[in-house]
Amino acid sequence: MSAIVSAASEAKLDLSDVEPRVGDLIGGGQYWAACSPTDIRRWVQALDYPNPIHWDEEFARQSKFGGLIAPQSFTVCMDHYHGVTPACVGCIPGSHLIFGGEEWWFYGTHIRPGDKHTYERRFHGYRVADTKFAGPTMFSQGDTVHTNQNGVMVAKERATAIRYLAAEAQRLGMYDKQLAPIRRWTQDELKQIEKVRFDWIMSNRLGASPRFEEVKVGDRLPRRVIGPHSVASFTTEYRAFLSDAWGSWHWVLPQGVEDPWYSQDAGWIEGFTCDYEEAKIDPRRRDGLYSGPSRGHIDSQRAGEIGMSRAYGYGATMGGWVHDYMSYWAGHDGYIWHSKSQFRGPAFEGDITYCDGEVIGTQAESAHGVPLVTIKVTLANQDGVKLVDAQAEVQVGR
Repeated sequence: MSAIVSAASEAKLDLSDVEPRVGDLIGGGQYWAACSPTDIRRWVQALDYPNPIHWDEEFARQSKFGGLIAPQSFTVCMDHYHGVTPACVGCIPGSHLIFGGEEWWFYGTHIRPGDKHTYERRFHGYRVADTKFAGPTMFSQGDTVHTNQNGVMVAKERATAIRYLAAEAQRLGMYDKQLAPIRRWTQDELKQIEKVRFDWIMSNRLGASPRFEEVKVGDRLPRRVIGPHSVASFTTEYRAFLSDAWGSWHWVLPQGVEDPWYSQDAGWIEGFTCDYEEAKIDPRRRDGLYSGPSRGHIDSQRAGEIGMSRAYGYGATMGGWVHDYMSYWAGHDGYIWHSKSQFRGPAFEGDITYCDGEVIGTQAESAHGVPLVTIKVTLANQDGVKLVDAQAEVQVGR
């Protein structure tokens, strides 16, 4: 969410613990175990992505891959805390965080069951702007490099975190002023939503890849719809992240770094903190939904305390929708080499999300040795309110 509109405010962010850490390697979570077929299936189920190459064993075995593979969107699930860890560095008292965007570079390797990643994480930097959402707001970025168990670099993510003073966002009440009551859909409307959803599923269920010479600038991707969003769907999404399972991870630290950031107090307001010591006995104390900074996603009262007004979705999920949407169109020979998504606003409870894409460029020769097409994707709700602007370079067939 990035409403960068000037808003005079006397509130100040205390960045004294942030500035000295710019450029530093940091620590973070590391999973004990490799990913499993069930992890992949649970992910696509949560993201409502019924591409059979990711969940149907018989279909996958008969494909070019010879078995299940993970969608490229699953890469963020392979990382601890949605990939936002290196963008949330330093204590800012009284603050909260929402995900502001992500940029991905992929290096040609598909994730399969049995893969396990290690990470290099670095706090890249930040800027501060006044926003109509929360007054003084910090947009911070951090990089995570994914390497698999064979020493192969899989991907690099640059995550953008939006950190702000919760009390200021609550005082300004931007979403309180903008949001209509939670949408109640009629049966006829739900049937129409389901038709759009089903038509998209049938648009490329077999994974055929468009040939490069057939793709033209201006081509439109089939529309996808997701939702209506609910507390149940938000909970399902959160529970699909590997880091949400009790005991699934442990802390790792970079060698040779004095005072590496990994589990320190980020300055969350009361009611949004994790107690890592108590969690050794009661793992709900760092569960994320029962306690911790993510609890506002499924609790409208808590959401109001951080300026979000009602239950709302996850930035990493929206990024996943973008990747899945493009991958489905590109088919089994397709591959996303680079993408960049800017999150403009969250998916709120009761809304639906439309995904619309358009080819805006073609490149017969690329540094990757394959033809690429550039796709622009927009995510918006039923009222046309934009949630995500995204663009990617995608491999197609030859």
